[in-house]
Amino acid sequence: MAKDQKLEYTDMMGAEGKLFEASTPLGFTVSVMAEQLKKIVTFKHPIISGRERDIRKTLENPEEGRRSRKDPSAYLFYRAERPKRWLCAVAKKLEEEGFLITAYVTDAIKIGESVWRS
Repeated sequence: MAKDQKLEYTDMMGAEGKLFEASTPLGFTVSVMAEQLKKIVTFKHPIISGRERDIRKTLENPEEGRRSRKDPSAYLFYRAERPKRWLCAVAKKLEEEGFLITAYVTDAIKIGESVWRS
C-alpha cells in the first residue's frame, strides 16, 4: 500500500474508538484504543507504526509477563522478535479489564516481578 493510501487508525476502529481487545494469559482483557495508539506511534515510538497484530499477539501470547515496579496495576508483556530484541506491550489492569498504556521495542526485559512465562 502506498504511503498516501495508508489507513488511518480512525479507519480501522470499531465502537467507542476501539481498535481491538486482547485477552491476556493473566485473565484480563486489554482494550487498545485508536487515539492512544496514534499518540504512541506519533510522539513516543514511531517504529511500532502498523504493528497492531504484533501488539495483539504480544498481549495474548507473551513469552514473559512482569508487574511494573512503579505501578502494581501495570503489566509489561514481552515477546521476542530476534535475539536480544523484544516487543513490549504495557497494559494497566482495572478490575477484570485493562487498557494499553504504551508499546515499544527494547533490548532488555525490565526488572519487576515475573507473573507469566510461556
